[in-house]
Amino acid sequence: MKKLSVLFAAILMFVTVGVAKAQKVASMDYEAVLAVMPETKKMTTELEAFSKTKGEELGKQADAFQKEVQQYQQVDGPKMTEAQRTAKEAELQKKQQNLQQIQATAQNDLAQRRDAAVKPIIEKLNKAVEKVAKASGYEFIIDSGALIYKGGPDATAAVKKELGL
Repeated sequence: MKKLSVLFAAILMFVTVGVAKAQKVASMDYEAVLAVMPETKKMTTELEAFSKTKGEELGKQADAFQKEVQQYQQVDGPKMTEAQRTAKEAELQKKQQNLQQIQATAQNDLAQRRDAAVKPIIEKLNKAVEKVAKASGYEFIIDSGALIYKGGPDATAAVKKELGL
């Protein structure tokens, strides 16, 4: 019985090695291909412009808020009654909260725009990878950025060619 289990383990090991060797695996630099795609460059430019515009708007509002705070602290505050100071401080606090909410909304809008813009680009790249894998007979294409050792074929050039890059 012991010999039979050792024999079975040896056969299983040979079959596993044979199956592993039969699979064709390639690697590719996914990020490098993504970075050179014209769609990615266009998306980056558009998102930077949107971010800059929102940043300028927020900057103007923040500057106006800072001026109002300084005006209160240096000029108006000492002249006010306690009730007026309390009301003004509550008003300033509310304005600060509104400004923070606007900033959070702008960051959320930017993230949503980025996600919406990157989805079709990723889909296009993934379709190109799939076409290259099928055409070359690869069962797996692994991102080379995640590899510790890379000794097999590199599909990066083939994917770039498929995308026309």
